[in-house]
Parts: sequence; structure tokens; C-alpha cells
Amino acid sequence: MNTQEMQKILKWVWIVLIVLAVFLAVETLGALKYLRDINPAYNSISVSGTGEVISVPDVATFSFAVSADASEVSDAQKLVTEKTEVILTELKSLGIEEKDIKTTDYSVWPKYTYESMVCSSTFCPPSRQVPDGYTANHSISIKIRKTQDAGKALALVGAKGATNLSGISFTVDDPEKMLNEARSKAITDAKNKAKILSQELGVRLVRVVNFYDNTGGGPMPYYAEGMGADSIKTSTMPVPTIPMGENKVTVNVTVIYEIR
Repeated sequence: MNTQEMQKILKWVWIVLIVLAVFLAVETLGALKYLRDINPAYNSISVSGTGEVISVPDVATFSFAVSADASEVSDAQKLVTEKTEVILTELKSLGIEEKDIKTTDYSVWPKYTYESMVCSSTFCPPSRQVPDGYTANHSISIKIRKTQDAGKALALVGAKGATNLSGISFTVDDPEKMLNEARSKAITDAKNKAKILSQELGVRLVRVVNFYDNTGGGPMPYYAEGMGADSIKTSTMPVPTIPMGENKVTVNVTVIYEIR
């Protein structure tokens, strides 16, 4: 083997070694990054934050139903429709808009009575089911944006023939806004705690490596003495006192920081 061939072999050996070295370096850096990503806790701190927002409700909601009995389906439906129209007209006179009135159920079902059978000395047959007309029912939910009118609306619905009233509650019309505001306060609380903790530990905050929103559910009503419908007086029907209280939203977050 002459000198020229030896130089070519050495040249290719060096090229192979360089390529191999670059490959190993890239793989090593990738492995380190992978380990760092999958386990940031080896050089991290975890802090929690809490944010709370309290607001006065701006929306009242409740449900009512109108039902009627008749020997024929059409007659039962007619009676329910007439009563419902009267109630809705009166509610709209309070400023309640069409978009805030929603049917939640409309149904008609047969009624039955039980007729006793004549018993003999040895046997008494069971009662016989006998058709006895029909019942029609119309259930409606109402949203009241003038919360001071909630008591007046309840009294009006009852006075105009509703057969069931339920589900009165006071909430906020945009609960997501409250939730976002509470979350922002919780994150700020966590950031402040992280700064204090890093100073006490003598480390530096590098970046956020994970975040958890530990909040469950939506706005929770927090009842307290508040404005009610007692300020509204009418000579034709009693108005119930409906304290509104407050709505409170609490958000808890956990923030994990990389430290050095």
C-alpha cells in the first residue's frame, strides 16, 4: 500500500469519526432535553394560588307550570293555552322580553279513576281503571333581568293561575366573566408566592413548566341579607320578599416553575 492510498484511508476514517461524533452529540442533547421535559420536578417548585370574586346577582330565574283537566284533549289544551297567554302577557308588561321566556315542557296525558267492583261472599275482584279525561301541562322558565321585579313576577304568576312555581334563583348573566376574573387573581397570587419563595430559597425562577386549574363547578350562591322585592307594593296581590344575596366564585390554581 503506497502513501497516497494510506492518506485516502486516513481521510475517510477522520470523516467517519467526525460524523459519528456529531451524531452522538445530537443524540445526547436530545436525551437530556427529553429527560428535562418529562421530569421538570427535579429542579422545580410548585405554588398554589387562590382568587375570589363576589358580585351582586343581575339575573333572576324561576319556573312555573299551568295545567288543566278536561274530558277531551283539545279542551284541556285550550284551557292551558288561555291561562298561559294571560300570564305571559302580564309578564311582558313587566318588561320581560320574549327571548327570556322559554318552554321547558308541554305534555298531555290521560287521567284515570279506580272503580270498586262488587264483592261476593268468597271473592272480591280488584278495582277497575276507568278513563276520566285528560290533563294538559305547559312548563315555562323565566329570566328576569330587573331583579327587583322578581317578587312581583312570582306573585303575578301565582295570581293568574299557575299551578306550580319552583326554582327561584339569583345568578349573574355572564358567569364566565366572573370565572376569568377569579382565575386571573389566582394566577397573580401564585406568582407573588413564587417570587417570595424563590427569594427565601436563594434560587431564580426560569419559566413555567406546568399549570393546573383546580376549580370545579361554576358560581356558587352565597346568601346574605340583600335587596329584595319587598320594596314593590301592590294593592291587588301580595308580593313575596326575595333576598338576592351575593354570588361568589373561587378559583384555585397550581403553577410549577423551573428554578436554577
